[in-house]
Amino acid sequence: MSAMDITIHTTALPHTDPDASVAFYRDALGFEVRTDVGEGAMRWITVGPAGQPDTSILLAPPAVDPGITEDERRVIAEMMAKGTYGWILLATHDLDGTFAKVQAADAEVVQEPTEQPYGVRDCAFRDPAGNLIRIQELQG
Repeated sequence: MSAMDITIHTTALPHTDPDASVAFYRDALGFEVRTDVGEGAMRWITVGPAGQPDTSILLAPPAVDPGITEDERRVIAEMMAKGTYGWILLATHDLDGTFAKVQAADAEVVQEPTEQPYGVRDCAFRDPAGNLIRIQELQG
């Protein structure tokens, strides 16, 4: 079997307030805004780390698929409100500096930098939609 040439290009997270989401990812995390299409709450926004043009996060309105039922939309809204619907794991070499910058941008802190029992040092925030943003410290 030959090796496959697959990379992670884009992952999606929901947003409830596009302007607040842009501010969080651009100002608190320092990401570039790459695309912003649509109007009002029906905006699809692509953001990503500077210098990594092939890796992006698509911030999308939740539950817009016409195949989703009203009950499913309600469950998604409830899960987002609790912060249990979407999450992503980011990484940095400077966890303390990154934590300080994101905290200074008034992001909701879930966990300060902590040495986890499974050998990782990380912290966590919530974005404006309630998505959990964990930031892990890279070693070396």
